[in-house]
Amino acid sequence: MTDLTTTTDQLAAGAHAFDVDGVTQRYHVHGTGPVIIAHSGGPGISWEYLRMPALERYLTVVYPEPVGSGESGRLPSHPHGYTRARYSRFLDALIEYLGVDRVHLLGHSHGGFVAQYHALHHPERIAGVVLYESAPVTGGEHVAEAMRGVERFAERHAGHPELPSVLGAFESLPAACDDAQITEVLRALVPVYFADYWGRDKEFAPFRAAVSAAYISALDEHGAPHLVDDREALGAVSVPTLVVVGRHDFICGVRWARELHERIPGSELLILEDSGHFGHVEEPEDFARAVSRFVNGTTDSAS
Repeated sequence: MTDLTTTTDQLAAGAHAFDVDGVTQRYHVHGTGPVIIAHSGGPGISWEYLRMPALERYLTVVYPEPVGSGESGRLPSHPHGYTRARYSRFLDALIEYLGVDRVHLLGHSHGGFVAQYHALHHPERIAGVVLYESAPVTGGEHVAEAMRGVERFAERHAGHPELPSVLGAFESLPAACDDAQITEVLRALVPVYFADYWGRDKEFAPFRAAVSAAYISALDEHGAPHLVDDREALGAVSVPTLVVVGRHDFICGVRWARELHERIPGSELLILEDSGHFGHVEEPEDFARAVSRFVNGTTDSAS
């Protein structure tokens, strides 16, 4: 029987680092129970925003600092070259380093695109995957849907004194090209990512103040755009899958979650009714119960 909860020194609580192809991969371990790797989004946003203390009560959560961000190393082609294949290579090395036969994988936002890729190309050591605020495509169609979400946000909050600065941040986003600029823009954008940021601003203000990011382009190492279109491939996902989405997420919303759910055989769908893009912050208990139930159920199945 496969043991999915084996504890090793590599899974001791705290920060760890090892080398992959000459590049440092740093990661952090919190919690206890079956192992789940939580890949953060962006790309380039520092991993801390994805801390899930409620989930850590049930699971051992391994948070990699994705290569190119935080204290992990940079590619020689930085800020370019951070393709899903590259992130998947580092995930594979992390799973090997942890010394656990099979793990669960949670990918948030852009991390969901990475998790989809890894589940499709390297399913052999994955016990289950949680696609959290992900989508089957990027590019023009995805951007257009996101802009419709921004318009709905602006309509709901018309007259709010901070709304012009949020909308202005969207206009300045394409010009952000270093770590300080991208961090400033992302902090300005935080309210649109929540179901009701301004109604709970005292609660969420520390989250906003802590957001930081490294600038990573959307180009591969050769300078070509790196786009995602998994629609035709998703039918080949062979690992148990839970799709999680916030009802009010503007960028990877319910439309995309439903499409993932419909295309991935046997998948489950969870819609968090009072969340935007950060259900682990907005509805932490409901989020943690659902993910831990899924992980424990598929751990038993895998064993």
